[in-house]
Amino acid sequence: MPRRLTPARLALMLFVALAMLWLMIPVLIVAPMSFSSARFLAFPPPGWSLRWYDSYLADPSWMRATRVSLTVAVSSALIATLIGTAAAYALNMASRRLAGVLQVLLLLPLVVPIVITAVGVFLVFANVGLLSSIPGLILANVMLGMPYVVTSVLVGLRKFDPVQEMVARSLGMNRLRAFFSVTLPQIRPSVVSGTLFAFISALDETVVAIFISGGENQTLTKKMFTALRDEIDPTIAALSTLLTATSFLLLALMALNLRARARKGAR
Repeated sequence: MPRRLTPARLALMLFVALAMLWLMIPVLIVAPMSFSSARFLAFPPPGWSLRWYDSYLADPSWMRATRVSLTVAVSSALIATLIGTAAAYALNMASRRLAGVLQVLLLLPLVVPIVITAVGVFLVFANVGLLSSIPGLILANVMLGMPYVVTSVLVGLRKFDPVQEMVARSLGMNRLRAFFSVTLPQIRPSVVSGTLFAFISALDETVVAIFISGGENQTLTKKMFTALRDEIDPTIAALSTLLTATSFLLLALMALNLRARARKGAR
């Protein structure tokens, strides 16, 4: 039976719609500017053109930064998924008091201001020689992305019945085999969600990249910041639109994956 549309419910729906519109305003402005024919950023665009997308694809420095960002994002997301899933499994098996303390420690990268984190990472990497290097960027983004994986996988594990794994182990499986055969297939949507969040986090990360990336190993976000400081080039609008579209697409795929899993479970 559909809910009755009361004035309070209508006011709530209007408030949510206005809030979503407010959050979407930057996208609604930047996306049209990426198709502008003007030499500089202008809204509304005086004309329409794909010249800035062509400028991005034809520029070797932008392509090099894209390769660096994708390499770092994919690598850090995979490593964060492996470590984060193992950490979430351990937290789920630990005592409640110990798990609470460890969970707070693992989620610190989300709590500590990103500038403080960036300064700390910079000082550590400067002493060990990891500045302006791919391994350094990967390690930093693993640290930043792992909390998303831990949180997502913990949600899946809390909904999973551990008795199933215990039965598999009682039939002769060791803990590792029981996890991959019984537990992992049932929490896979949570693991995939955590991986996508870690990937998006690494792809869009800016502050830490400004501190530790540079030279040949400059990320897209660092190069965008530098280009915006030196010259207001509409290529930045084209690249921002592509990054936003990528994030929206990944989130949509994740939502579809979770919905399909929920329908399968209901059946």
